[in-house]
Amino acid sequence: MEGRPLEDVDLIERARDGDVRAYGDLVERYREIAFRTAYLITRSAADAEDAAQEAFVKAYYALGRFRTQSPFRPWILRIVANEARNRVRSARRREGLALRLAEGRLSGDAAPSPEAAALDRERSEALLAGLAKLSEPDRQIITCRYLLDLSEAETADTLGLRTGTVKSRLSRALGRLRDVLPETLAATEVNDG
Repeated sequence: MEGRPLEDVDLIERARDGDVRAYGDLVERYREIAFRTAYLITRSAADAEDAAQEAFVKAYYALGRFRTQSPFRPWILRIVANEARNRVRSARRREGLALRLAEGRLSGDAAPSPEAAALDRERSEALLAGLAKLSEPDRQIITCRYLLDLSEAETADTLGLRTGTVKSRLSRALGRLRDVLPETLAATEVNDG
């Protein structure tokens, strides 16, 4: 029958034989549900899009291990879910690292009073919560410059940017951070940098 959509197993066989269009058809067929699956896990459209895309790439290279007697949909969605969970775990590790870095930077030589320690911790948590609301590029530039204490030149090298670009992006990122921080914290934290 001419014009009838190919079954998944036919597209998989063609993709295994090097037909990139066949795999593209599979991607198109499952793109939306892959995104929705990843979004339910990551709660971020950008992370979900990245997780789904990475999962399709990984699935392409793993087609040789796919059992054709099994349905493709659960197989691809399992890869998507695993990739999305990996992204969530990585984000938690980065947040934990940022918190430890921020705590280390706030501590001085003398042991702080319990009140000062509680206030420092509260400020650190509010700052990290504010950072979490920013886009990934904004978080990266602020983290490099202030939490990792890199110079503008080191930040530029780390992120693959020009120094002038670091200055302008940092200024805009700090402005967005001010917008999401509680008023009292924004007045002290962002102006201290």
